[in-house]
Amino acid sequence: MQTATARKTNNEVTELKRGLKARHLTMISLGGTIGTGLFLASGGAIHTAGPGGALLSYLLIGIMVYFLMTSLAEMGAYMPVAGSFSTYATKFVDPSLGFALGWNYWYNWAITIAAELSAVTMIMKFWFPHTPSLLWSSIFLVIMFLLNYLSVKGFGEAEYWFSLIKVVTVIIFIISGALMIFGIMGGHAIGLKNFTIGDAPFHGGFMSMLGIFMAAGFSFQGTELLGVAAGETENPAKSIPQAVKQVFWRILLFYVFAILIIGLIIPYTNGNLASGDVTVSPFTLVFQKAGIAFAASVMNAIILTAVLSAGNSGMYASTRMLWDLAREGKAPKFLGKLDKRGVPVNALIVTSLVGTVAFFASLFGDGTVYIWLLNASGMSGFIAWLGIAICHYRFRKAFVAQGKDFNLLPYKSKFFPFGPIFAFVLCGFVVLGQNYSAFMGDHIDWNGIMVSYIGLPLFLVLWLGYKYTKKTKIVPLDKCDLNN
Repeated sequence: MQTATARKTNNEVTELKRGLKARHLTMISLGGTIGTGLFLASGGAIHTAGPGGALLSYLLIGIMVYFLMTSLAEMGAYMPVAGSFSTYATKFVDPSLGFALGWNYWYNWAITIAAELSAVTMIMKFWFPHTPSLLWSSIFLVIMFLLNYLSVKGFGEAEYWFSLIKVVTVIIFIISGALMIFGIMGGHAIGLKNFTIGDAPFHGGFMSMLGIFMAAGFSFQGTELLGVAAGETENPAKSIPQAVKQVFWRILLFYVFAILIIGLIIPYTNGNLASGDVTVSPFTLVFQKAGIAFAASVMNAIILTAVLSAGNSGMYASTRMLWDLAREGKAPKFLGKLDKRGVPVNALIVTSLVGTVAFFASLFGDGTVYIWLLNASGMSGFIAWLGIAICHYRFRKAFVAQGKDFNLLPYKSKFFPFGPIFAFVLCGFVVLGQNYSAFMGDHIDWNGIMVSYIGLPLFLVLWLGYKYTKKTKIVPLDKCDLNN
């Protein structure tokens, strides 16, 4: 195992510090999934597919994510590294796949930082409508940078409290909603009537649900942060399994119950559900029905916390991935340096600059460049999940091929091989079918196809380009590096 504290060679820090505790890891994993996807996008999902369609879509994606987390936890508890699935792909599959997954994941979160900075300006203008966008984006960029610059413990502590605010909000929401459904709060009992209006509970059939799969997938992206954080966790063999065991039940509680509550209280025909505006977010609508004053302002503040949390996590994840790529010789060497506190400052600065440039792209012209960047980023999260499933399958096969004792694994996924295979198939299905409508009709919508699928050719260029230039080969199972 790697040592618990940073190792020094000639006064140079060469390893990340293990400053994250079990409570930090649990909240990082959980907080990564609770954000604008739940607070805003869930309304659009219900409006599109009906309450039953949205519920089933989120439940299926939630199960898939749980399988992926058990896969990642098995590898992360045994081999905790900041490079996570990028390093695992290099060791268990092919160095070219590790290279592509690492850069793909860095890009995903670096662009997410830009997206969160854009969201921050819109949220702050709810209270201060006449202030310049650059003011708020600059302030929040500095806050996110400092939280990551000070120390890993500072990042962990900030993320713990950000996540706690979100968790408490969802719990209050679920309790309030349940009381409203039974008529204990907010007047008469609502009951199940909104599940039967129109063609509810399933509106638009299977094709509507397919569209929701992608939205649900975006909502759950961030749970894999658990693997990246493993390299800086005090006791990964104990903390990672502990965090994973809690993830599924909390996903079930927060997402499935929250969507059930919204679907029961707000009719799916309500146009406000699809607006994506904080003033009419599904949470705001339910709190207003419950008679809670200033619901929009309260939810705006909570969504601001969620956005800051997502940006903070994005900066952490992309910085660690870039540092690890540099350490493996897959990125410029200067990005692999750590300061005396064990923080990869050079990688942090470069990631922050890329996020800032992408944010500026959203301000100038018609924002077309930014939309393309954002769409490419959306695909990246699913590609990362496909990578996790492949890595776990190969990891287990290599373990058997090399005759290793399974008792060496601090945590064993109970769902192998079904878990990674199910996750791979469902993830692949969502990736390929995300904009199926562009292929249908009299004319193929080439612009729609490019906008939706741009992330896929970019990933293939990285993967096959590295494979061709470095002449890499698939690692035989008996040669996979299983040394932890």
